[in-house]
Amino acid sequence: MLTFINLLKHITEKKYGQLSNKEITIPVKKLIQMKTQNNISELENGLLTSGDNLSYWFSSAVKPLAFEKLNQNVTTDILVIGGGIAGLTTAYCLAKEGRKVILVEDGFIASGETARTTAHISCVLDGHYFELEKMFDTPTAQLVANSHMAAIEWIAKTVKDDKIDCHFKRVDGYLFLDPSDSIETLEKELEATKRARLVSEMLNSVPSIVGLDDNRCLKFSDQAQFHILLYLKGLANSFIKLGGKIYTETKAENITTEGATANGYKIKSNHIVVATNAPINDWVKIHTKQWPYRTYVVAAKIPKGKLPYALWWDTGNQDSKWIAKPYHYVRLEVFDDQYDVLIAGGEDHRTGQADDENIKEEDRYKKLEKWTKKHFPDIGAIEFKWSGQVIEPIDSLAFIGKNPGEDNIYIITGHSGNGMTYGTIGGMIITDLITGKENPWIEIYSPSRITIKATGDYLHEVANMALQFGDWLTPEHIKEISDLKLGQGGIISSGLKKIAVYRDEQNNLHSYSAVCPHLGGILQWNADEKTFDCPMHGSRFTIEGKVINGPAVSDLKRIMDK
Repeated sequence: MLTFINLLKHITEKKYGQLSNKEITIPVKKLIQMKTQNNISELENGLLTSGDNLSYWFSSAVKPLAFEKLNQNVTTDILVIGGGIAGLTTAYCLAKEGRKVILVEDGFIASGETARTTAHISCVLDGHYFELEKMFDTPTAQLVANSHMAAIEWIAKTVKDDKIDCHFKRVDGYLFLDPSDSIETLEKELEATKRARLVSEMLNSVPSIVGLDDNRCLKFSDQAQFHILLYLKGLANSFIKLGGKIYTETKAENITTEGATANGYKIKSNHIVVATNAPINDWVKIHTKQWPYRTYVVAAKIPKGKLPYALWWDTGNQDSKWIAKPYHYVRLEVFDDQYDVLIAGGEDHRTGQADDENIKEEDRYKKLEKWTKKHFPDIGAIEFKWSGQVIEPIDSLAFIGKNPGEDNIYIITGHSGNGMTYGTIGGMIITDLITGKENPWIEIYSPSRITIKATGDYLHEVANMALQFGDWLTPEHIKEISDLKLGQGGIISSGLKKIAVYRDEQNNLHSYSAVCPHLGGILQWNADEKTFDCPMHGSRFTIEGKVINGPAVSDLKRIMDK
């Protein structure tokens, strides 16, 4: 039986032959239909997306953004690694400066976390502005606000100038209180955002949300939203018109100051930009300053006109055990002439540690659905669900700039819940660094910065990481391999070894070392996305042992297949 990706390859090669730098044009709806008809239970190897669930963006008739593979040695001025919003924005900006740029992506474009976003384009941050003032100072908070508003304007201008049809809309955003929080949070944030020169005001109720009529909220004007895959399609096309080259199914390895290797070929480059959400190399300095979280999303149709296009966020669960307080976030997206789609997210936890709250990954959707239907009762049945990986920096700000200790390797990571703006800011900053232009944001986002006031949270997260080594001593998740049902995975013990096992729908058994090749954490089975996740730094692996989330750079060691 053909696997999903092999089926995709077979059809595209039959239809197009050897691809040049143009995209594959099979609608994703057709791919989903093929997947169902062929009884394929997984999206193999993470080429289309980094998990078993398809996001709404992939499910709404958008075509996979796939290009030719690298098949020869190449030389370029700038190598960009990563085909999400950060990588494509960086490549586009540098190409506009007349530089020779090659972008490589190990899957398809947006197969990582970018297409698992909810695509809020906002200056409202996970880390409140009054907290930024305490962590840094008021001038820094002003620069942060300025950078995010500039990113919104940059996206708006690019959409207009390049005529990108991506449902881009200017919308208002509303920040309201979680039941565990107090009005003091909104009052402090109102004053801090005004000092940051943002357009904000206090309202006496939360627009369009049931059950919160008596609650105040902050309104933020000039926010935005779009369809992320349509936007990246337009950005990729514009990049290619500027002379750029994109190679998909091209995994960058052995990254050095000279370039990298990919698909067995050498890429020689003067500058290397790593824009892969979590840097894909053993750069421990960065991985000990940021932490991975899983976040969950549900989506349902709602009659058009029932709600305005807007962004909503609550202030987060103040009673949560996690440093990054989980919050809910909501928006609408165009569906058709009769319906919109309401997209709601939340129920976050540290990657690989869902069981610490006794709530499995797959059960998080039930909690999120209950919350969403309570506040937006006009929605229909939940039709889409997926999860994503969020990298939370220890001091609330992304890491954008030169990799510590390197002069020509640059990283963009730590996007927190603001990937659309941080990915854009990353492209702007890296372009200015490479072209030698001044930029007022370079210092505040420098990956080399040390934030003394974040020491307490840092020690808390380091302790959490250290505790994960205890998984070497904990009982196995399943007693016997024979206990595995079709489509089920888990961790078993064999003497002193920990083994990751998965039984596929054809009753074939796949077994790999359950030790993360990054720093030795014991992997956890994620039954929701059908992946093996590391609870230390968030590396994730498919049921075939292929790495789909860094910082690990190598696949799991195969033990046996039966």
